[in-house]
Amino acid sequence: MKTLTPLLLLATLCLGLTQPTTAAPSAADTTAAVRWYTIEEALVLNAAQPRIILMDVYTDWCGWCKVLDRKTFSNPVIARFLNERCYPVKFNAEQTGTVTYMGTEFRNQGMGGRSAHDFVIALTQGKLSYPTMVFFDAENKPLTVVPGFMEPKDLEPILVFLAGGHYKNGDYDTFLKTFKGSF
Repeated sequence: MKTLTPLLLLATLCLGLTQPTTAAPSAADTTAAVRWYTIEEALVLNAAQPRIILMDVYTDWCGWCKVLDRKTFSNPVIARFLNERCYPVKFNAEQTGTVTYMGTEFRNQGMGGRSAHDFVIALTQGKLSYPTMVFFDAENKPLTVVPGFMEPKDLEPILVFLAGGHYKNGDYDTFLKTFKGSF
């Protein structure tokens, strides 16, 4: 019993030290969670309350896709922005099933071992790389395709530029000259 008492005291102290705080999340906080939608859900939501759609095109085997999830999409600044201003979509480029977009049905034709879905091929004009982010405007039309991994500090201005509608009135390089980000 004498050895149990110090252990219980140590456990109690450790629990007290690990209690959640009410402080604002830091940029290194990895507990931020994006509410991901399917493309079909995002298109329906966009009809009711227009926003931009960010579609994260990934594959299960892509290492950089996992880093993008772990490092960028879990960043609290990025996660909060996506949840509040966008409809974020996860889209496995190798998934099967039919996607209906703008009246056209797209499928994965299953050509080859790692075949890409026709929807992704159409959106990227056949320039497949993973990860890739496809942005749609409030009318569900593709705005731009951004291939590759991005750090949170590099994704934030793109999100603000597109979700804020700045693309309608000017170019990205001019926008960047006055952009003040969170990082």
